[in-house]
Amino acid sequence: MAALQDGPMELDTEKEVKPEILSDGTSNLSGNTGNGALSSSPLTAAPAGGAPKQEDQQTLIAVLQFLKRNKLSESVEILRREAGLAEDQVDSLAADGSGGGKEDGGDANSLLSRVSIPAAAAPQSTLTPVPVKRSEDHPDVRVVLSAYNQQGDPSLYQVYYSDLKNFIESVLDCHRAELSQLFYPLFVHMYLELVYNNNEAKAKAFFEKFSGDQECYYLDDLRVLCGLSKKEHMKGNEALLDFRTSRFVLRISRDSYQLLKRHLQERHNNQIWNIIQEHLYIDIFDGMPRSKGQIDSMSGSLGGEAKREVNKAKVFYGLLKEPEIEVPLDDEDDEAENEEGKPKKKKTKKDSIGSKSKKQDPNAPQQNRIPLPELKDSDKLDKIMYMKESTKRIRLSPENLPSICFYTFLNAYQGLTAVDFTDDSSLLAGGFADSTVRVWTVTPKKLRKVKSAADLNLIDKESDDVLERIMDEKTASESKILHGHSGPVYGVSFSPDRNYLLSSSEDSTVRLWSLQTFTCLVGYKGHNYPVWDTQFSPFGYYFVSGGHDRVARLWATDHYQPLRIFAGHLADVTCTRFHPNSNYVATGSTDRTVRLWDVLNGNCVRIFTGHKGPIHSLAFSPNGKFLASGSTDGRVLLWDLGHGLMIGELKGHTDTIYALKFSRDGEILASGSMDSTVRLWDSTKAFDDVEMDDFTAATGHIHLPD
Repeated sequence: MAALQDGPMELDTEKEVKPEILSDGTSNLSGNTGNGALSSSPLTAAPAGGAPKQEDQQTLIAVLQFLKRNKLSESVEILRREAGLAEDQVDSLAADGSGGGKEDGGDANSLLSRVSIPAAAAPQSTLTPVPVKRSEDHPDVRVVLSAYNQQGDPSLYQVYYSDLKNFIESVLDCHRAELSQLFYPLFVHMYLELVYNNNEAKAKAFFEKFSGDQECYYLDDLRVLCGLSKKEHMKGNEALLDFRTSRFVLRISRDSYQLLKRHLQERHNNQIWNIIQEHLYIDIFDGMPRSKGQIDSMSGSLGGEAKREVNKAKVFYGLLKEPEIEVPLDDEDDEAENEEGKPKKKKTKKDSIGSKSKKQDPNAPQQNRIPLPELKDSDKLDKIMYMKESTKRIRLSPENLPSICFYTFLNAYQGLTAVDFTDDSSLLAGGFADSTVRVWTVTPKKLRKVKSAADLNLIDKESDDVLERIMDEKTASESKILHGHSGPVYGVSFSPDRNYLLSSSEDSTVRLWSLQTFTCLVGYKGHNYPVWDTQFSPFGYYFVSGGHDRVARLWATDHYQPLRIFAGHLADVTCTRFHPNSNYVATGSTDRTVRLWDVLNGNCVRIFTGHKGPIHSLAFSPNGKFLASGSTDGRVLLWDLGHGLMIGELKGHTDTIYALKFSRDGEILASGSMDSTVRLWDSTKAFDDVEMDDFTAATGHIHLPD
């Protein structure tokens, strides 16, 4: 049955005979025989007072033979009475059915394998045993598809679905929105069951009649489903395997769930109930049913909503304590000291900036939670420059918008497929469809290579300007071309110290390039398919990649094998981002979910659903508290990492959002879209407008402000 948040809740009709396999290989039946009667099951017995139906006879014979063989005569008698059979009928049915059993490919044991065990009695991953006759299937696909063995009259599928649809449309509005979530997963599984059991005409009629009732954001999935019109199409189909192997999650209030349970119980609609048990996970919460708007804001992903317990894990979203670096006074400060009263004011301002970054954030992880590289002298100089600049920076707001530089790639006939800037905006890298990576300088300083080994031996290593002397002026140019990949380059990322560049490609590799020699240092091979994105950690050393193989991988520059593999997405991992404290990685996928992974142990600690299309861009706020995601649905969604909830939606774009970036102070979020616009959003307003009282822990949803 469906796994529930608050413990299993069974229908009365579920109290059926359950085979319990013992350690010695024999079987024992456990049933509620204390009251002298067993509840009838649609799979094992016919209604009292009549002979069993033709399709149930073999299963009934198998159960009776099994009981007799194990000398459970009392259970045989109870089942016989429940089925409305006379004693002589049992023997005659057994005689008639023995031939049929062999013809179908087995004896009573093979028939018993077709009796589905309720999910409550088995782990969630338990699958129905596979009949031997389907050995020609691919092993994985065979196990997956075995769950679609026919369990009801195919001609009645439209009746079953219509009956449920009429019931849901007749209930109160407050329950209708929640119960309507059942339409899509039930429709898909009933259609696939018809196709798998070679009822092609009935499957086509079922699809044509009910596909128009599904939500608009499932249209792409329905197009794929429509192509699965024969059993042969289902073998090796990724979309089907994704949908079948993951249980579709529905979040429903207890009142709505009780209504559904009562209806299915009264109408004996066991076909629908069996699908709910085996393929759906119903997450029940106490409280008022959710509105249509609240449900729509969280719906749309390939596997339904996220389970509430998934988003309850502790996330250390705070920033790491900054190392203590003394900021030397620059020339302006020296001049200021000559004027009375000025130095104190200047110094106080600088100290406040420094002390702010040195305070320990209560929500931050331990400094040594994951090993991080030590700061080099060049890193310390960068931080000093950053601190100096931050004292002079104007606070961004709608009144003080940032200055903007536009750079255009002219004559990019090679097909630009990826782009990245360094943090100080001095270098620009582009990945191209012709498998090259190109690096430009956007400052007057030219790009130069390090001199050859022979020339380096002639340099005085003790001189003050040794770092300048090692560079070869003959190689100076405004751009460099890096050759090495054998397919389009889909992702590029600069290291924080600007010494290295990562690139990911269709050739399933990630390459590390030196920006001193402009050569490839390492090729990381771990993905089996195209790698769509890669990004360096904010501290360097670590980097993450995601690709068509539906996993993200965590690497270290000095290891040729991945350190962590983040598996869980049901489709391609299209974008990856490191959290500012480097302890977490966010991934966006074409399964329309965003996941947050813990670098320490590889666990998934957050699953965010709500997008209606594949996700192509992610950005963390500089303070680490929030995450923004952009998708093909043209929306930017804002997520609170601590509570694990959506807190805002930015509407305005009309096409896919391929780029998101927060300003350094986090005041403004920029988004770039295929609608040919770049938009600047007042992110502070979006975050400040959310009242903490709106977070409802019980139901896992909030009321979003406009």
